[in-house]
Amino acid sequence: MLNGVKRFITNGDADISLVLARSEEGTTDARGLSLFVYDKAYNTVKVRRIEHKLGIIGSPTCELVFTNAPAELVGDRKMGLIKYVMSLMNGARLGVGAQSVGLSEAAYREAVKYANERTQFGKTIINFPAVYEMLTDMRVKLQASRALLYETSRFVDVYKAYSHLASERKLEKEERDEMKEFQRLADAFTPLLKMITSEYCNQIAYDSLQIHGGAGFMKDFPIERIYRDARITTIYEGTSQLQVVAAIKGVTTGVFLNQMNAYSHVEVAPDREHLRRMLIEMGEEYQSTIAAVVQVNDTEYVDFHARRMVEMAGNIVIGYLLLHDSARNEDYLPSAEIFIRKAKAQNRERAVYIADFELKDLGHFK
Repeated sequence: MLNGVKRFITNGDADISLVLARSEEGTTDARGLSLFVYDKAYNTVKVRRIEHKLGIIGSPTCELVFTNAPAELVGDRKMGLIKYVMSLMNGARLGVGAQSVGLSEAAYREAVKYANERTQFGKTIINFPAVYEMLTDMRVKLQASRALLYETSRFVDVYKAYSHLASERKLEKEERDEMKEFQRLADAFTPLLKMITSEYCNQIAYDSLQIHGGAGFMKDFPIERIYRDARITTIYEGTSQLQVVAAIKGVTTGVFLNQMNAYSHVEVAPDREHLRRMLIEMGEEYQSTIAAVVQVNDTEYVDFHARRMVEMAGNIVIGYLLLHDSARNEDYLPSAEIFIRKAKAQNRERAVYIADFELKDLGHFK
């Protein structure tokens, strides 16, 4: 029997609910939690409140009260959070990455449409540099997000395929090794994807509304809703700050660096060799920056610079992905050129900031 209250439950009035609950008396840590399944047909759970939200209003977020609610254990006791929910969370984070790309696409399309229709001083506003630069930056971030989504999904798909195969037969050593490698990549790239795509999503929605001007602040255009709906993506299924906590392992263990090295060996057209060289140099700067931070041998110091290091890794990874996409589709070449040049400047700024930072400087932020 389940007793207690759950808050901020997405689609809380569903027919079937998966419930994380404390099953072990006297425990306070994660190992005291188990996963249960509850059927609404028992009618022992009350929806006490439906939250009034800024965005995603079409999805009810509920506060639920469980009163002697019959439920069945899912899997093993004590594994609810550390095994089952964490697995569900990784899938959900991949989903939020896809959601963020979709919202980015919608915001970008609305901005392009409006900029082609709105006239000012005798010409459409898309012809003004201040506007077409914003639109171009939005397109670049959109294509960057989609490239990272597809790459992360590839890692997850291969890992999952091996997992299913392992349930049918014993894997060969090479297969086991490859499964472990793709699991490492999936675990590192999933939080990176969730953080970057959701942050880009909010930036694109913000700029799209800006292009609409005062009209975008009204309820008359779709961008008003897109802007509100985008805001949740950096918050639910783990905030951007929590994604950094998860992704920093890919930095300190060398997962991202190894993948960058693998990307760097992919052949590119001669007219794009300068971009590959630029990315290789960025990788060297990234490697030396990480080494300098780790050398301080202070956990708090690493945590403080974690986001900067994760963003540096993301910039290089996405740069390679866009460069490789340009070989398949020439439309990606301008985006690759723009993204890599801006990423180089952004990474340099982070590297210089970290290089000039000392452990004692943490005191300025407390």
